[in-house]
Amino acid sequence: MPNSGTIRTGNPEPMRPLNPRRLDRAGLWEYALKALAARAHSSGELRVKLDRRAAKPSDVDGVLAQLKEYGYLNDERFAEGFAAARLDQKLGRTRVVRDLRRRRVAPATAERTVESVYRGADELAMIEAWVRRKYRLAPRDGFFSQDKDLASAYRRLLHAGFRSGDIIKVLKRFAKNPELLDSFEPPETPVEDE
Repeated sequence: MPNSGTIRTGNPEPMRPLNPRRLDRAGLWEYALKALAARAHSSGELRVKLDRRAAKPSDVDGVLAQLKEYGYLNDERFAEGFAAARLDQKLGRTRVVRDLRRRRVAPATAERTVESVYRGADELAMIEAWVRRKYRLAPRDGFFSQDKDLASAYRRLLHAGFRSGDIIKVLKRFAKNPELLDSFEPPETPVEDE
């Protein structure tokens, strides 16, 4: 191939149109089934996806009702699976409830489900395991020799969804200067993802 002096960059495939093709009820049904086959969705998440693609907005409610009738869409089952997976990842209750709400699960359903999934969980042990895992390379004579390291661990644990009081109890065991933790106050607003 002769050198034309131009450099090809980017993807040679044509770009998809910004406005996706609008779907009728049968098309929405197929689209919903494909979305659910890829991963579980809450009914709120799926509603948003279907609203974007629906030719007639009235078709969305019918498709969602049919999915629920067939048992393909169940917010409680979704929330239970989501919370169990986050418990396996050793995340705190607050984080899981916040993530479920972001996925458009009703607040009452999110709270109730997380409470039942985390019923036997020992969050103090989870926090301690989190600290040991994240700071496994730190010297053992005090993981947090500097105050800024202690503050950083506190913020990271809050972000992981653990309660402030539980965090302070565990960090006092590891801190070189545990008195500093007495001055920590919980944030006024919930910690959000950055």
